[in-house]
Amino acid sequence: MYDHLGLKVSHLAASIRFYESALAPLGHVLGSHDDSYAGIGPAGAPALWLYASEEAKGRGTHVAFRAASHAAVDAFYQAGLKAGAEGNGGPGPRPDYSPTYYAAFLIDPDGNNVEAVCP
Repeated sequence: MYDHLGLKVSHLAASIRFYESALAPLGHVLGSHDDSYAGIGPAGAPALWLYASEEAKGRGTHVAFRAASHAAVDAFYQAGLKAGAEGNGGPGPRPDYSPTYYAAFLIDPDGNNVEAVCP
């Protein structure tokens, strides 16, 4: 449905560390980047853009990434915790969303709710 999305972040280096680590189990890598921005996504096709901003107000934004398996959701969660994220719902089924919905949630360095889901 969307081509890409951008988030303003208060600490670009911390955000790169978090997203690069947490999204690696989902097949995403750091692409184009410099001191003011970074693109992360499938190799050669970054779709999440992080922009350094003193006015980062991302609190409350929810971003969900599709995972290929339950194991990838589990790995996303563990990698994110190791990168310093706060857990916001460990890996597991979410039958209130749908009978097959399996997800995990983390809070990124700017307070955004980041999800990996295997529907």
